[in-house]
Amino acid sequence: MSGKINIAIDGHSSCGKGTLAKHIARELGYLFVDSGAMYRAVTLYLLNEGISLQELQDDPAILGNIRIEFRYNQEHQFYETYLNDISVESEIRGMRVSRYVSPVSAVKVVRDFLVKKQQQIGENKGVVMDGRDIGTIVFPDAELKIFMTASPEIRAKRRYEELEKKGIHVNYQEVLHNIIERDAMDSSRSESPLVKAKDAITLDNTNMTKLEQAKISLQWAKGVIASIK
Repeated sequence: MSGKINIAIDGHSSCGKGTLAKHIARELGYLFVDSGAMYRAVTLYLLNEGISLQELQDDPAILGNIRIEFRYNQEHQFYETYLNDISVESEIRGMRVSRYVSPVSAVKVVRDFLVKKQQQIGENKGVVMDGRDIGTIVFPDAELKIFMTASPEIRAKRRYEELEKKGIHVNYQEVLHNIIERDAMDSSRSESPLVKAKDAITLDNTNMTKLEQAKISLQWAKGVIASIK
């Protein structure tokens, strides 16, 4: 074994999965993959092309027109999401996509398409991936699984502040409503519902700082890596 592991970080929307995953990946020299961004990119493509979910299910070959990549932005020091060679990092984070990403994510052909791509990325280990079903479906054999959660109000506040900093002006109540609605949809959908893997460690960060989350998660990761060398 190479000494590298795959780390799966699952949890509710807007609980800081991406921020934590990026930090861990940077500290370990691993590849960071935001699986949620992949679903958002597919959602954006469908919205821009005016393709309904029924049309997609009737003709799954449509997905063949979608190319999603993560390219490292040296200036900002993070991976940007590219859809068919165009950076869509800002677009996919707005409320337009947020309103529709859960229904799109629940479509079997979409999940099958993206899960296959995600599993290919993790074949050589050394990947930190966050999402809803990474530890249960994408990487069921991941050496470290973290399940993140926090109160809806805290998550809405963080999401609201994140969007405002990016110059995306939204209403806090709309953000909170969207989060509660997505929680219900993500947890009850028939295809890969959001559930905690049996061997995942719960990380409730309602009252934790980003630094505290990063410190304890890195300890877990380094402990697992040391145990397989």
